[in-house]
Amino acid sequence: MSAQPTPSSAASSFRSISVFFPCFNERENLEPLVRQALDVLGKMGLDYEIIIVDDGSTDGTGALADALAAENPRIKVIHHPVNKGYGAALQSGFRAASKELVFYTDGDRQFDLNELPPLLPLIEQYDIVSCYRMNRQEGWIRRFNGFAWTRLVCLLFHLKLKDIDCSFKLYRRKIFDGMPLVSTGALIDTEVLARAARKGYTIKQVGVHHYPRRAGKATGAKLRVIARAFYELFKLRKTILKQQP
Repeated sequence: MSAQPTPSSAASSFRSISVFFPCFNERENLEPLVRQALDVLGKMGLDYEIIIVDDGSTDGTGALADALAAENPRIKVIHHPVNKGYGAALQSGFRAASKELVFYTDGDRQFDLNELPPLLPLIEQYDIVSCYRMNRQEGWIRRFNGFAWTRLVCLLFHLKLKDIDCSFKLYRRKIFDGMPLVSTGALIDTEVLARAARKGYTIKQVGVHHYPRRAGKATGAKLRVIARAFYELFKLRKTILKQQP
């Protein structure tokens, strides 16, 4: 069963967290997102790092990310010289994360980072906290496509998740040790969760609020992005299901 996150005064056994943001042309959103992250993480009492993954942005996102990193040694930047895709951006973030916990959310500011701290008590009991959008702030076509995609991949990979692509997830970093990741597009969330489930890692679902995009333009609904996801889906299904637990 899923549960709403609730604050807890219990001390976490984890002492550090990596937070990263995959970004493609998010210059207007990046600075307020990073400022909020610094505020929230500063109150959590954990050692932390913030990683900005600039996936070949052409709007100045990369330069702004470098300027923010120059202000604070806790901020790191990874640059892709060209746009490699959402999955490639997440792979770079997972590989760069050096702390005990790994959290990521997209650079579009459609989530409130204040909903991160209440996830800590859950990661004490589970290996992954995979959130779902309680009030998805998108048109009905994207909501329907998201619902249908989640149902399809859950059927193919034997998963029971409400919103597999929700970009508000917390992981124990150890699950990525030795995990081969090959998806460079939108299938990346499915690949990570399917591989983790096959290995016996536990997943907890939690609802979080979703907000309208304040600036920038969404790219996930482009036909080439969707086509790439389906190509990777059927290419990887047999590989993942054959994976030894």
